[in-house]
Amino acid sequence: MENLLRWSIEHSTGPNGGQPPPPRPRQDLDPGIIDMILGKPDSQLMKEALAVAVDETKDEDERIQALDDFEMLVEMIDNANNIEKLNMWEQLHALLTSPTTSEGIKIQTLWVIGTAVQNNPSAQTSYLAHSPMPVLLSFLDPSVSSGKLRSKAVYALSGLLKHNAAAVKQFEEAGGWKVLKACLEDSEIAVRRKTAFLLNTLIVPTLPPGPGPTHPPLPPSVSESTGPPSSGTSMALHASAAPSESDQQPVHPNSHAAMQSDPSSFATSAAALKALDEHGLLQALISAMASPTPHGPDGETEGDADFDEKVIRSLHTYVTSCNGKFSEEQKRDLRRHMKTEGGKAGSDSKLAEKWGLTVDELGHLKKAIE
Repeated sequence: MENLLRWSIEHSTGPNGGQPPPPRPRQDLDPGIIDMILGKPDSQLMKEALAVAVDETKDEDERIQALDDFEMLVEMIDNANNIEKLNMWEQLHALLTSPTTSEGIKIQTLWVIGTAVQNNPSAQTSYLAHSPMPVLLSFLDPSVSSGKLRSKAVYALSGLLKHNAAAVKQFEEAGGWKVLKACLEDSEIAVRRKTAFLLNTLIVPTLPPGPGPTHPPLPPSVSESTGPPSSGTSMALHASAAPSESDQQPVHPNSHAAMQSDPSSFATSAAALKALDEHGLLQALISAMASPTPHGPDGETEGDADFDEKVIRSLHTYVTSCNGKFSEEQKRDLRRHMKTEGGKAGSDSKLAEKWGLTVDELGHLKKAIE
């Protein structure tokens, strides 16, 4: 036993004051192997993807794939905010303005931008600093771009305009309302659908902060796809509740507190409602549904159930949440259209279901056009 104890003591001491020597770092580890095991940080993946996307020596398919990878990364809000931190907005916007950029790459770039700024005030502000409205609006001219490019341009515009008063102001100064009105007659039905949905989002009133009279409830169908309200609308709803002094927290760009600290920053309803009247957008919405421009590869299709649903939702928001009024001519057009569609549906309940309304909501709309 004594021999074993002596051996243990002798072999546990070292030259460093009787302590064992410190472990030496491994020198034979390949960084590439570490990346394979742990994965590269998203910021590095973003840098690599964008480097490929802007490299004109690369194959176009490879550049588009890189932008597709980039778009998936910026679905996460932290990565979207890193676009500004990594000085990437200028490179992305340059892809839209460069005369050598192909249409396919522009489409993918617009997709990246629309995803990054959606429901993200911080990213919206960062991109607005590049005054992008004239460029984005230029893609909506049917004479210079394809239907797919126009559709993706509306997607990017929607992400930038929703819940952002500064973006709406820049949009108006660039003549955006006139362009949006023309979109309601676009031969590409996807452009019309996105435009009607955007208008509904822009006219939804902002709930007032603090105690006091409550505003009429937001329409239940506030997301472009069926399902719960978008996070942007949720943010607006939460912003209406004023925190007590004990709850005061630092104001971060994408927080509810940031919205509450300046409610006017995300209030778009007043400007949009003014545009409905002054720029004829309300009449354009009604006409686009009641007397639709033919669409399809050969212009052989009239009407679209999805588009009609989005227009009806916008009109319902207008009369219920915004206390809007229709002209006598508009009432006649809507009564005629509702009678035709009601005859096809067979009953009010089926017509309401077709348009994504409750029977009560349909009743409210009918009352507004009496």
